Amino acid sequence: MARLLVLRSAPYHRSSLSAAATAITSSRSASFPRLARRHLPSPLRAVESSSGATKQEEAPLAAGEAQEPLPAAPAFVVEELGWGTQLAVKLKMLVAPPWKRVRKGSVLTMTLRGEISDQLKTRFSSGLSLPQICENFEKAAYDPRISGIYLHIEPLSCGWGKAEEIRRHIVDFKKSGKFVVGYMPVGGEKEYYLASACAELYAPPSAYVALYGLTIQQTFLRGVLEKVGVQPEIQRIGRYKSAGDQLGRKSMSNEVKEMLGALLDNIYGNWLDTVSSTHGKKKEEIEEFVNSGVYQVERLKKEGWITDLLYDDQVMTMLKERVGQNDKKSLRMVDYSKYSRVRKSTLGIGGGGDLIAVIRASGSITRTRSGLSISSSGIIAEQLIKKIRTVRESEKYKAVILRIDSPGGDALASDLMWREIRLLAESKPVIASMSDVAASGGYYMAMAAPVIVAEKLTLTGSIGVITGKFILQKLYERIDFNKEILSRGRYAELNAADQRPLR
Repeated sequence: MARLLVLRSAPYHRSSLSAAATAITSSRSASFPRLARRHLPSPLRAVESSSGATKQEEAPLAAGEAQEPLPAAPAFVVEELGWGTQLAVKLKMLVAPPWKRVRKGSVLTMTLRGEISDQLKTRFSSGLSLPQICENFEKAAYDPRISGIYLHIEPLSCGWGKAEEIRRHIVDFKKSGKFVVGYMPVGGEKEYYLASACAELYAPPSAYVALYGLTIQQTFLRGVLEKVGVQPEIQRIGRYKSAGDQLGRKSMSNEVKEMLGALLDNIYGNWLDTVSSTHGKKKEEIEEFVNSGVYQVERLKKEGWITDLLYDDQVMTMLKERVGQNDKKSLRMVDYSKYSRVRKSTLGIGGGGDLIAVIRASGSITRTRSGLSISSSGIIAEQLIKKIRTVRESEKYKAVILRIDSPGGDALASDLMWREIRLLAESKPVIASMSDVAASGGYYMAMAAPVIVAEKLTLTGSIGVITGKFILQKLYERIDFNKEILSRGRYAELNAADQRPLR
């Protein structure tokens, strides 16, 4: 992990995917016609729809070339559909298959909890998908069958970058005039950051909402390893490269303290700004509440942090009245999984001829798939390179967005992908969009794109490389283990001899 926000090889912008669309339509639009919206993540379709393509011709940006930051773009813009489109939408809804039908007056329910993947999910895969969550907000804003959204927000395992992107979609959904109600039985700062965007927020009387501030913890194992005779030896390039510190150090370095302190300041400052703006209070008032320590949940209601203390069934009864459902049946709802199968084209949004390719790179980086691996989780360089080459050679893709959510990994694999992305950028407009994290090899990949966009809370950097080994000589002596090596060549034992240090 390197010094935060030290980005020198490409322009750096915020607002991630939505800013990527703005950058494509503003700086490279002369090189390709109107772009298809249905093949883009929802922020891109909406921004292109609202702003259109500029006719001003500009020279392509080279990596490292200075550029003014792009303005923060909305997640999507709700526009009134023409009468012809509205008629087509009604006809499509009439002939929709049963698994895509939604009753009029339904409430879209989504439970945001645990991991949120940056990849698209199929009908048969479990878990939450950020692209599908965001697209559901946009579809629901246009869908005449949807009266509003009911969000269950519980402890999240995703990073702050994804939380920021979802929050922006909640804010923009409210502009449609439909309600968005949140329910949070358990949560901390990240969950409340999301929930505070809802027009109304409810919690049960027994809710556990812990808004006590933020912490970052690191553990160190060098002392433990030395006690059993194992000496870790870590070599690194890059003062702020902290990978390996858990094994190689007994405490934080000054550089890591500086870096993590800056990270905490950035996240905490953004949280305070967002919450204070939402509640119309001064930042100092919000911080005073956080620093007041343990409190009863009733205080959250009293001071306006939540709307009321209600159980889930009470909230649903209230929503039934709001949507005008007077029967004794349960609230008409459509859940996240079913609604994710509704196509945007059914609602009259999306369409077009030319395409933007969205290449998603999520997880740790490896060069090839392990022989023992069954799944293809993570970024496998040889597979991603094939995708990049396919897009580069195809004439139907007029531009590319490289979506990165990766802490890094294999240095060689990162360099090989960097080369392919660089070649791609020579033939088509390419923008790198950072999700939760684009660090080390993830940032290396992004450097190949002329333009980089990110959320304000994206974690990026970690510039540098490390290598290391365990020196086991003392352990061998303690357990009376003997190992002999025969070699030819001055440096033949560099990696083979685990009894001796690197130098």
